Amino acid sequence: MALVVLWSLLAAPAFATASAPARARAPDRGSPRALGPPVIPGLFGEAGSVGELGLPGVGRREARPEGPVPSDPHGERRSGVTRTAGRPDRAEETGGRSERDEEGAGTVEQVRRIDAKKITRRLDRYLATRPGPVAALVKDLTTGRVYGYRPRRPMITASTAKVQILMALLLRTPWQKLPAAVRRDAGAMIRYSDNHAADRLWPRIGAASGFTAAGRKLGLRHTEGVPGTCVDLYCWGITRTSAEDQVRLVQALVSERSPLRAADRGRVLRLMGEVVDGQDWGISAARCRGDRVALKNGWLKRVSTERWAVVSAGLIRGGGHDYAIAVLTEGGPEVGYGIATVEGVAERIMKSFRRCPA
Repeated sequence: MALVVLWSLLAAPAFATASAPARARAPDRGSPRALGPPVIPGLFGEAGSVGELGLPGVGRREARPEGPVPSDPHGERRSGVTRTAGRPDRAEETGGRSERDEEGAGTVEQVRRIDAKKITRRLDRYLATRPGPVAALVKDLTTGRVYGYRPRRPMITASTAKVQILMALLLRTPWQKLPAAVRRDAGAMIRYSDNHAADRLWPRIGAASGFTAAGRKLGLRHTEGVPGTCVDLYCWGITRTSAEDQVRLVQALVSERSPLRAADRGRVLRLMGEVVDGQDWGISAARCRGDRVALKNGWLKRVSTERWAVVSAGLIRGGGHDYAIAVLTEGGPEVGYGIATVEGVAERIMKSFRRCPA
């Protein structure tokens, strides 16, 4: 039964109601041609090998596709705006020096300080002519430097919610104890962004209430599951979240204090590192040569506005640093335009965190 879904993020209701039956557009689907730098297959090794990262401890069809993702996002790169994790209306810079031991001797590594105002000006100029809201957050998990733009602004997850679905599943049952069919669904949900697989796992985690409860265990503060059933798909695709929470979720995949077992954290990262060609765009645009990337992207078209939400969140590891990154956008005229915005946001923020070697 289709239940009424009220979505106050944008002006008009995007999804079907009981009195106006229409389909929610697919959160995403398929394996369009590759966009942006590739994710390295098998990047994180076998399950349980998360220690090798050196990180600090601190169906079948996606739900009713809208069509293939364009392979040319207008040839544009786009960037987002940044604000602090703690204050949604202000930019924050953190950074300085980090202490490290090298062969037993204490050494001090110089770390680039984040110029928040400079990044904000850069992003404001870029986004001035691009429609729709943007939220983003980058956290250097090695040094603690953070830069965010409207990091608590409510945005929808689209298929990035699938990472939390899998983590909620693993909080209940370790990977090795899951039935083979459930493991297959979990792999397809992350690597291929399979909506039907996500639909089958949704009741298994306790649907919206289980999803929200798992988020609380993982440290999320702004992410709430949407109860009920949307037309043609469960409502996980319109989960409200924030860039801040998406970075917290990534951090829970590498932190020794995470409620997830190390082997299960490694499994999730491995799947995110094996996303199929054509779905490996997004934050990967900000990688340097030799970096490792684990990500999950999402794209969803609103019926009422014919506008796209495009999201990318994940981990970039390189140069001795580990960066948790989330970029969320809405209001793009087509999916390729949203992809370009996400990638431009990530690039324009990350260029202030580090310089890629020539």
